[in-house]
Amino acid sequence: MARDVDEARLRELALLRRVRDRMDREYARPLDVEALARGVHMSAGHLSRQFKAAYGESPYAYLMTRRIERAMTLLRRGDLTVTEVCFEVGCASLGTFSSRFTELVGMPPSVYRREAQDGFGGLPSLVVKSVTRPVRNREARRESARIA
Repeated sequence: MARDVDEARLRELALLRRVRDRMDREYARPLDVEALARGVHMSAGHLSRQFKAAYGESPYAYLMTRRIERAMTLLRRGDLTVTEVCFEVGCASLGTFSSRFTELVGMPPSVYRREAQDGFGGLPSLVVKSVTRPVRNREARRESARIA
């Protein structure tokens, strides 16, 4: 009986991984929890609960983090406006994009674009990506609590 439960859990984790991989691949496309859930034959509520239990954040939060990471890369390149970057990464609202960007990165996208063009010259892209990875507020608090 325990083996059946373990196998069912592994199958569900594999489905959740497929959802996460799809978000990583298709971040710029319009994705919603209902469409993601249909793709793995789950209800949207069940997918949301299980995804959060497995990865520590909701599918929407995970997708927005991926979009903001890609936006940071495009803004560092400097050849697109903030509005163009917003739509390039799959966001439909410049206001929502700017709010989420500011929440995750700590500064508005226009400021990040300006500062990134000045501050990362000569560093390998792998180092820049690692150093500039967005950190959610709750993760930052957890890190500072461990340091203190």
